[in-house]
This record gives sequence, structure tokens and C-alpha cells, in this order.
Amino acid sequence: MSIQNTEQKQTPWAVIAIIIAAIIAFVIYYYVFAADDNNAIDTAVPTVIAPVKEPVLEIEVTPEIIESDIATEQVEEDITDIEPEIVLPTLDESDTWFSTKLPTLTWRKELLKLVVTEDMIRRFVVFTDNFSQGTLAYEHTPLITPNAKFTAVEEQTTNGVKFQWDESSARRFSNYVDLLRSMDSEMLVQWYVELKPLIDQAYGELGYPEQDFTEVLHNAITKVLDMEIPKTQPELERPSVMYKYKDESLESLDDAEKLLLRLGKENLLVIKSVMLEINEKLARAR
Repeated sequence: MSIQNTEQKQTPWAVIAIIIAAIIAFVIYYYVFAADDNNAIDTAVPTVIAPVKEPVLEIEVTPEIIESDIATEQVEEDITDIEPEIVLPTLDESDTWFSTKLPTLTWRKELLKLVVTEDMIRRFVVFTDNFSQGTLAYEHTPLITPNAKFTAVEEQTTNGVKFQWDESSARRFSNYVDLLRSMDSEMLVQWYVELKPLIDQAYGELGYPEQDFTEVLHNAITKVLDMEIPKTQPELERPSVMYKYKDESLESLDDAEKLLLRLGKENLLVIKSVMLEINEKLARAR
């Protein structure tokens, strides 16, 4: 047999051997390496799934925090809305209320000796009501009357004695004006609002049960604000014991306006300023 024939017979067997080896290699790869790859994929799955559960836990906790904040805010709002109840004394016992709180009204506590501390609400109501109508109820004044009396400057002229207004006589009202100026106007208005039921009760005792006393107070303050200050010192005359204004327009003023005139220019300007402030705060409180 020749060498060429021998090589031709061996060639099919070689091809068959290569095919068989390829099949065996494929089987080994499928059952060994492929299985390892599957195991690797299976073991990696938990690491992917586990983190997904964490957001779920956070979602469950968050509503509790929000509800807690809302509840806290609601409680704070409820506490803020609750106002302390104001317990008022009776009208007859109101002087004790004033005696306790009066020193907190002003830093000029030495001037509180000018205040009449007996039946204070009734005095305030009666005097204010009379003042608003142009009269003076001295027996019901909330402040003690000054000891110094009004004086005039006498001047001899060819026509006789001339009486001129003495500006220094207005100094007898200086302490009263200082007391009013030192008072806390905000607190004054607050006291008025708180004590309004007792004030109305006292006003009802005068025969005005259905009327609002605030209107009376407003009229009294308006009388002060509307009071004109003379540009020159008024000239006086003395036909009897009492002095009279020589100017008829001044003499025709009512008693309340004449009192304001006797206060003097500087004192009246201060009182006007304080009354304007009180009037504005009282209007806002209404």
C-alpha cells in the first residue's frame, strides 16, 4: 500500500476525533462553566433585592414624624388662642383694685398723692360727664384741688387799676400735668377697656343706663383738643371779689373751658398732646 492511500484512510478518523473532542468540550462547558455562571447569578440576586426594602421602611416612618409635628403645632395654636379670664371686682370694691395697680401706672410715684383714692370710678365718671357738658363737679374730682389760688398782676394806670393775667399762677397745676405726662397711656386705655363694665354701671347710676360712656369720654377729650390758646395774655377786670375776663369772647366760655384757660399755655399744650395720644389709642381699642 502506498503512503498516499494510507494518509487518505487516516483523514476521516482524524476529522471524527476532532468532532468528538469538540462535543465533549461543549458538554463540559455547559455543565460545568455554565452551572458556575448560573450560581454566580443566583448569589448576586439577594444583594440587589435587599436595598429595595430600605425605602419602604423610610416611607412607613415619615408619616409618624409629620403627624407629630402637626399635633405639636395644633397644641401650640390652642395654647396661644386661650386668653386669661379677667376677674373684675364689684364697683364698691374697685378702690382696692386701683390701690394695688395704681403704682404701676407711672414712674412719678411721689405724685400719686394728688389722686383721690376713694370711689375712684364713680368720681371719674361724674367729673368726666360734667366736664363734657361744660360744668365742673369739684366735689367729685378724681384729683385733689390745688392749695394755691389764682392771682392777677395789678398795674396802676391813669384810668385806674389794671389787672393782667399772671402766668406764674399756672405753676400750681405743674404737678398735675407732670403726673398726667408720666402715665403710661397704653395702660390707661387697657384699664379703661377692662373696667368698662364697672364704668357703664357707674354711668347707669347717673340715669343713663342705655348710653355708651365712651361717647362721653370722647366728647370731653374733644373739648380739650378744640380749646384755643390766646395769643396774648388775657386782660382781667374785678367788678366784685371774682375776676372776670375783659374780653367778652373769653368770658362767655363755659366753666370747663375757663379751667383749661387757667392752666396756662405751656400746661395746656402738654395736656393736648397727651389727650390726642389717648384718643387715638382709645379709637383703636374700640
